[in-house]
Amino acid sequence: MAIINASEQVKASVNARRHYSGPVILEQGFRPFFLAAGVWAVVALAIWLWEFSQGGILPTHLAPVVWHSHEMLFGYGSAVVTGFLLTAVPNWTGRLPVRGAPLAALAFVWLAGRVAFSFATPSWLLVASLIEGSYLVLLCGFLVREIVSGKNWRNLIVAALVAGIAIANGFVHWEIVGFGNTGDFGFRLGIGVFVILITLVGGRVTPSFTRNWLNKNGSKNLPAPFGVPDKVALVTTLVAVAGWVAAPFNEISGGLVLLATAAQAVRLSRWQGHHCFSEPLVLALHVGYAWLVLGLGLLGFAILFDYIPQSAALHGLTVGMIGTMTLAVMTRASLGHSGQPLRADLATQTIFVLVVCAALTRVVAPLMGEDYLFYLMLAGGLWIATFSLFVIRYLPLWTRK
Repeated sequence: MAIINASEQVKASVNARRHYSGPVILEQGFRPFFLAAGVWAVVALAIWLWEFSQGGILPTHLAPVVWHSHEMLFGYGSAVVTGFLLTAVPNWTGRLPVRGAPLAALAFVWLAGRVAFSFATPSWLLVASLIEGSYLVLLCGFLVREIVSGKNWRNLIVAALVAGIAIANGFVHWEIVGFGNTGDFGFRLGIGVFVILITLVGGRVTPSFTRNWLNKNGSKNLPAPFGVPDKVALVTTLVAVAGWVAAPFNEISGGLVLLATAAQAVRLSRWQGHHCFSEPLVLALHVGYAWLVLGLGLLGFAILFDYIPQSAALHGLTVGMIGTMTLAVMTRASLGHSGQPLRADLATQTIFVLVVCAALTRVVAPLMGEDYLFYLMLAGGLWIATFSLFVIRYLPLWTRK
């Protein structure tokens, strides 16, 4: 992402923190929203496992799988995106960060969406959809205002991607309230936008942070600069995602996805990740991006061949790609913006190991026949352990100066 007038932005950030006197957790966007993401990742998954194995415990009218898919993609996912962007946008624009009462209000709207969907009885489905759907629209409006006010036109693409997530969410809501069969399309579009978002943002921060770390350690094996392979990966992935969203079972879509997989693998190989094993905080970014490659590869094969279910590929992209990459970003941002050394302690390393194990277990679960339920529950347990440890480890950084 573009960073303009860096020295002025640092000065503005320091001055902003100096004059802020409210609750610490409302000082910067990453604090309440990374906390919300971590807690909801635990609570929502625990509810889903109970729903799946024991029957309904929520009064919601939504089918359990719809509620689960929605809350992990648009609930957890939107919280992470919000925390990241509310922290990054001031650096892009040089404007003061949203904090205090406005930040609390934004967090309240996000929380209201979670409550509304969990208690969405038939007579309240439309109201619940309006409450929940308003959050991403509100976030998109804020981002556009900040980026335009700061004249940071290059990063309007990020606001456009958030708008894409909001539109995807809208398609899911459209079916929920009974207006059409658009739910599956909405979920595919949502996952597709996250693939593009991680391709763009992950494709910037991963080689950048890798280069910084390797330079610091005197290595000459630096990531290749942005070039033709990166552009090819971006274009092929955009085309492949569009094809899959529009025609998820078409063989041409499968071929395009595999082409994008190859392009993304070449891109990842240029970033020197194999030289970063001694710093898990950097390595985790490469692992998260590797899940993008693996998830796309599984998706391409699932479209073309019957022996791989698409559910395995989709969980590679969600639990694997989104789960790992978001944790890599949240841990690094929490440390950096709290003035802590950018090093992964034992707890953080354990978090990374657990989320990878959760993703691998969830991907193979559909292939395990009669043992499917065991592997499903195991994957869920690993996910809950991951985010429980994440919240415990990073809570002090979000609530204290």
